[in-house]
Amino acid sequence: MLSNIPNILTIIRILLTPVFAYFFISTASNSSIYAALFFFMAAATDWYDGYLARRINHTTRLGQFLDPIADKVLVLTAMAMFAIKNYVYWWMIIIIIIRDVLITSLRLYALQHGKSIITSSFAKWKTFIQMGFIFAVIIYINIPGAPDIHLSYTRSDWVLWTTISAIIVVLLTFASGIHYLYFNRSHLIEIFKRLTQRWFS
Repeated sequence: MLSNIPNILTIIRILLTPVFAYFFISTASNSSIYAALFFFMAAATDWYDGYLARRINHTTRLGQFLDPIADKVLVLTAMAMFAIKNYVYWWMIIIIIIRDVLITSLRLYALQHGKSIITSSFAKWKTFIQMGFIFAVIIYINIPGAPDIHLSYTRSDWVLWTTISAIIVVLLTFASGIHYLYFNRSHLIEIFKRLTQRWFS
C-alpha cells in the first residue's frame, strides 16, 4: 500500500490543478488567496511524492511517466493563467508547450518500447526555477498595494520583473529541452528510421 502513495499523490496533484485554475481566474472575493493555497498544496505533493519514493526506494514505470506529466500540467496551467490574466506574453507559454509536448512524446515512446530515458539535474533545475517563478507571482499578486504587473504591450513591459523572470524561465526551459533531446538522440534516430521505413516501404 505504501508503495502506491507516490502515484496517488501525483494523481492528487493533477486533480488539484483545475481547482487552482478555477480560483485563479475567478473574480470572487479572496479567490486569489484560495488559488495560492491550492497551488501550494499541489506543489507540496510534488515534493512529498518524490521524497517518499526515494525513502521507500520504490519507483514504478507508471510513476516515472506520471510524475513529470503532473509537473507539466501544473506548470503549464499556472503559466497559461498568467497569460490569461495578462501578466506574461502568450508566445512564452507556446514555447514551453511545444518543448513539453516534444519531450513528453519522446518519453511516451520510450515507455511503450521498454527503453530508458536519460534525465539530468538540468531538467530538475528547470522545474525548480519554473515553480519559483510561479510561486513569486502568486505571492506578489496577493500583496496589498503591490505595483501593477499587467502588460501594457509597450516597451515598459520589458523592465517589469515578471517579464524579465519569464524570459529567463523560457530560455532555461528551451535549453533544457535541447539538452534532453541531445542526450536521448538515440530514440530520435530510431523514431526517424521507423518513420522512413513506413513511408518508403
